[in-house]
Amino acid sequence: MRAFFLTIVLGVLLMPMQAAKTVTITVTNEEKVQRQELIEIDFKAISEQLGLGEDDGFVVKNAFGQQVDYQLTYDGHLLIDVAVRPGGKAQYTVSKGIPTQMKQWVFGKMYPTRKDDIAWENDRGAYRVYGPALQRTGERSFGVDVWTKNTPEIVVEDRYTADYDGNILKSIYSRKKQGDKWREEDLRTSFHLDHGNGLDCYSVGPTLGCGTPALMVNDQLLMPWCYKDYEILDNGPLRFTVELAYHPAVVGTDSAVVEHRIISLDKGSNFNKVVVWYDGLSKPCDFATGVVVHSADKESYVLGKNFVQYADPTDTPDKHNFQIYVATLFPEGAATRFLPLAKPQNGIEGHALGVVKKLTAGKKYTYYFGSAWSKHDVRTQNEWQVRINDFMNALATPLKVEVEQ
Repeated sequence: MRAFFLTIVLGVLLMPMQAAKTVTITVTNEEKVQRQELIEIDFKAISEQLGLGEDDGFVVKNAFGQQVDYQLTYDGHLLIDVAVRPGGKAQYTVSKGIPTQMKQWVFGKMYPTRKDDIAWENDRGAYRVYGPALQRTGERSFGVDVWTKNTPEIVVEDRYTADYDGNILKSIYSRKKQGDKWREEDLRTSFHLDHGNGLDCYSVGPTLGCGTPALMVNDQLLMPWCYKDYEILDNGPLRFTVELAYHPAVVGTDSAVVEHRIISLDKGSNFNKVVVWYDGLSKPCDFATGVVVHSADKESYVLGKNFVQYADPTDTPDKHNFQIYVATLFPEGAATRFLPLAKPQNGIEGHALGVVKKLTAGKKYTYYFGSAWSKHDVRTQNEWQVRINDFMNALATPLKVEVEQ
C-alpha cells in the first residue's frame, strides 16, 4: 500500500505544470496624485502562465469584471490603460477568452493623396511629418506639424478626404474663374479651418516645428527635410508607433549619415515619445530639438531645466484668437536655450531648444514632444505648465506593476 501511495505522489510530481486560469496584475501608485496612463508588461511571461497558443485570444478585466481595452505592441509588451487613486492599488486580471470590440483611441497612416504625409492622432491631438512627394516639389517643410482636436474620436482621415475632394472642386472653380464658389468650397472643406473638431493652423515651414530632432554644428541647426523610409509598427487601439529614416539625415552633412526616429503616441497623452539615433557620424556631434518661436508671441517661450514650452500664436493670430501650447521634454537631460535667427523672417524668430553635447554614432536619445489647444482641455499657458510638470513627475516615478497567478 505504501509503495502504491509513493507511486501516485511521484506521478503527480512528474506531471507537466498546469496552466493558470487567471493572471492577476496589481498596479500600485505610491504618489499622492491620481494616475491615469498606460502600463507596459512583458507579455511573454503572461502568455506562458496562461498557456496561450498562437491563435488563442485573451481578455483583460477590471475589478468589476468588465473587459478593458488592451494592446500587444510590436516589441512584445501588453499595454493596459489603468486608473489608480493617490496612494492606491488597482487590480486587473488576464484570462483566456475572446475580447469584445475595442475602441480605437489612436490611428495613423501615410496619405499619398497629400504628398506622402504621415499623420497620426490620439484623443487629445494630432501630428504629421512630411514625405518624399512634398520634398520633390521643393517645398521646404522640415518640422513636425501640430493639428488641434477637441474630440476623442478619430477624425484626421476624414479631414484629409474632405480637403482632397474640396481641392478638386476648387481647381474646377479656379479654371472657370468662379471665385465665389472657390471660397465657399474652401470654407466648407479646408482642414486649415475648424469645422467643429479642430484644424491645422500651426506654422512649420523651414523650422523644427514641434519637436523635430536636428544635429547642430557651429551654433547652426542642420535641419532634416522629409522622411525617405517609414514603417508603422503599432496602430492602436492604445498606441501608435512609426519608425522613420532620413537619407541623408540632415542637409550639409556627409551623405552616409542616416537619422532614425521611433515616434509613439499613447491614448490620453499630450506627449509623443521619440527615440532618435544617427548612423554614419564620423565624429561626435551636438544634437538639439525644441519648438519654433514665432514673432507674434516671441516672448512667451519658457526655458526650464529639463523642458522648453511655448504658447504658439497660430498661423493667423488676429483671426484665430487662440493659442496652441507646445513643448519638448528632456528626461535624460539637455541644456535649454533660445537660438535666434540671424535675421527674423517670415514671422520666425528662432527656436527654444534643448541641446545635448557630443552625441555619438548609434547612441540613442529619448525625449518627448507634444501639444494642447486653448479651445479644448488646456485653457492657459499656466495650465500647460502644470500638465508638463505632472507628466515629467510621472516619468520619474513610474507606477509599480506586479504580475502573479
